Amino acid sequence: MVEEYKLVVVIRKDLDIGKGKMAAQVAHAAVNLALLSEKKNKKVFRNWESMGSKKVVVKASGLEELYKLKQMAEDNGLHTSLISDAGLTQIPPGTVTCLGIGPAESTLIDSITGNLQLW
Repeated sequence: MVEEYKLVVVIRKDLDIGKGKMAAQVAHAAVNLALLSEKKNKKVFRNWESMGSKKVVVKASGLEELYKLKQMAEDNGLHTSLISDAGLTQIPPGTVTCLGIGPAESTLIDSITGNLQLW
C-alpha cells in the first residue's frame, strides 16, 4: 500500500476575523511549509506533490492548543510554521493565527491532528 501524504493547517477558532483573512493566513502556512519541505526533505516534498499536494484545514480552540500541537509535531520530527499576522487590518500585529504541519505521511500527522474538527 502506498502511504498518503498531506499538509495540515490548524486555525484558531477563537479569533474574530473574516474568512478571507483566515484564508490568507492558511495560504501563508502552506506556502512556508512547501518551500521548507522542498529545501529540507525533497523526498517527502516530491511524494506529497506527486499525490496532489493534499491540504486539510482544521480548527483548534485557541493559542494554547496551537502551541501544544506545534510541540507534538516537532517532537515527531515534523516541520511546522506558526503564522503571525502583520496587523494591518483586522487584528493586532503579532497575533498568531494558525499553525501549519507537514507535509508528511498522513498517518503521522493524523496522530497529532486527527481528533480536530474540519474548518
